[in-house]
Amino acid sequence: MPTLFDPLALGPITLKNRIVMAPMTRSRNDDAGCPTDIMATYYAQRATAGLIISEATYVSAMGKGYSRIPGLHSPAQVAAWRKVVDAVHAKGGKIFAQLFHTGRVAVPQLLPAGTQPVAPSAIAINGKNYTDFGPIDYVVPRALETGEISGVAAEFGAAARNALAAGFDGVELHAASGYLVHQFLDPTINTRADSYGGSIANRARFLFEAIDSMIAAAGKERVGVKFSPRIKFNDVVEPDAEEIYPHLARELSSRGIAYLHVAQQGAYEAHKALRPLFKGPYFAGSAFDKASGETLLAVGGADAIVFGKPFIGNPDLPRRFRDGLAIAESDGKTYYAKGPEGYIDYAEA
Repeated sequence: MPTLFDPLALGPITLKNRIVMAPMTRSRNDDAGCPTDIMATYYAQRATAGLIISEATYVSAMGKGYSRIPGLHSPAQVAAWRKVVDAVHAKGGKIFAQLFHTGRVAVPQLLPAGTQPVAPSAIAINGKNYTDFGPIDYVVPRALETGEISGVAAEFGAAARNALAAGFDGVELHAASGYLVHQFLDPTINTRADSYGGSIANRARFLFEAIDSMIAAAGKERVGVKFSPRIKFNDVVEPDAEEIYPHLARELSSRGIAYLHVAQQGAYEAHKALRPLFKGPYFAGSAFDKASGETLLAVGGADAIVFGKPFIGNPDLPRRFRDGLAIAESDGKTYYAKGPEGYIDYAEA
């Protein structure tokens, strides 16, 4: 039976272990969406993970939804990411870029010329977006025109090409957490009456256009997908999660992509439902510790386990797991702060 410390073949690459670092926004980029020098240090410190999945990275200027998050649509962003990727590779690590578009999560203050954010339908999120300008009420987004949606999907392919140009080993489509791809999936957010709304096949159309553009750019064996069914975030409801996610898992399995990454949320037992339907490598998150991760691997419930917060305070997490060392707590007050504090100053055991 596999353990956390066994290698795993992932398309053309081999992971040295089955401990995956989750994509986690840490807000240390500059205002132009370029990674900063301390980010190279941060990711390189964690290169003993079998795979690092980068923080969510926007595919176009219209996809930026938070202050100090990274992009992959400009030459400057590509060059800055190359320093990060080179630092990870120098330490023997592997890293995929997670690509997203925030859709209605964005606010005009973060978009070009104060543009109205876009979404499947003109339905606003409740609450506020917390930015460097202070808390800002979410606005009603502009519903994308049918004819422009395929162009937005193509931005994911362009960003995938940029990711490979920056040296990333592959890319992950962020189809989770209530961002644009996820917004199309949820019928309480997507109330369209055209070919992108209504039926499960229609609501899934944008996801498959985006993933197919990424496959065309990077090759199927370098493309993964993340889901978080019924996550309690960004007003996600998903009343038909039990129907739509099995459909997505089967279709993605038939495409032969690198992996399916699922963050299980709440009462919906996504791992039990989706693992049997996806024939490639299956990554399971969230809220695992070493023992629960090993247990799921041992029964074939996953091929790798994704760890988030433990990697923040424990840059050497795989060694701590292997040697039975204490797992340090991280400081939540510095998760999205500026500078090195709470970012690159956690010590190895």
